Amino acid sequence: MNKAEALNILVTRANQGDLVFSASVATSLKIKEALDDPDCSIDAASKMILNEPLLSARVVAIANSAVYSRMGNDITSVKAAIARLGFRTLRSVVASLVVRQLAGSSKDPKIRAMVNKLWEHSAQVAALAQVLSRRITKLDPDTAMFAGIVHEVGGFYLLSRAEEFPCLLDKDDLTAPPLPGDLPTFIDTIIDKESAEAIIGRAVLKNLQLPQPVVDAVEALWFGLRAMPPESLGDTLLLANELATTPSPLDTRTDTEASRYTSEIDFVVGDGTLNSILEESEDEVRTLSAALII
Repeated sequence: MNKAEALNILVTRANQGDLVFSASVATSLKIKEALDDPDCSIDAASKMILNEPLLSARVVAIANSAVYSRMGNDITSVKAAIARLGFRTLRSVVASLVVRQLAGSSKDPKIRAMVNKLWEHSAQVAALAQVLSRRITKLDPDTAMFAGIVHEVGGFYLLSRAEEFPCLLDKDDLTAPPLPGDLPTFIDTIIDKESAEAIIGRAVLKNLQLPQPVVDAVEALWFGLRAMPPESLGDTLLLANELATTPSPLDTRTDTEASRYTSEIDFVVGDGTLNSILEESEDEVRTLSAALII
C-alpha cells in the first residue's frame, strides 16, 4: 500500500464518521463538556482538573506565563489558576490536552518524535496567535489561542494512524506515476496531501464540536489565503503559522525555505512594525508556548 491509498482509506472512514479515538481523549472530552455547563463552579472545575496531573500542571503554568501574570504574583494552586485564567481560557487548555492526545502514545520513536514536534509547532502557533490578536488584529485573544491549539487536528489524527499505515510517514513523491484507475473515486477529486488532511481534519473538528468561528479560521488555514496586514481570525492564524520557528513536521517545505520566507514577513502597525511587536512580545510568546508544551 502506498501513501495515497492509505489517505484514501482514512478519508473514506472520515466521511463516514468512522474516527478512532483513544480512551484518554474520551475522558478529556468529558471534562470539556462539563466546563461548557454555565453552572460549573470553580470548585467543581478544580476537582476535575486535579484528577488529571498533566492538565493541572499545564493550567498552573499558563496562569504563571508572562501573558497572564502581568498584574499578579505566581500562582501555586489549580483553583487560583482557574480564577486568573477564567473558564474561556481553561476550555482552551483542556482542548490542548485533547489535541495532544489525538495522536495517542505510539511505541515507534519516529512517530513519537513527529508528534512532539507537531505539538511544539502547535503551541508556538497558539502563543503567536494570542499575541497577534491582542496587539494587531484586536480580536479575542482566547479564541485566537484556541484556534492555534486545534489547527493541526488533522495532522495529529494522521499520526495516530501511522502504526496501522506506516506509509503515511513517507515523503510525498511529486514524480510518481498516475495512480491506478480502479482506486475509489476519492482520488479523482483529492489530488494532494493537504486536501486529504483538510477532509480528515474537518471530520475531527466536527466530532469535537468546536465553535464555528474557530472552524472557519482553520478552514482558512487550509486554503492558505490571507490579508496583509491580517484582519480576520483566519488571517491571524495563517500569519502565526508562518511565523512559528518550529515548522510542522508535515510541512512539505524545507527548513531553509520556511526560514527564508518568514524572515521576509513584516508590515507597519500604527507607530511600529510586526517585527518590533514580536520583539517586544518575545517573552510572552516564549513562556506561553512553553506552558502549553508541558
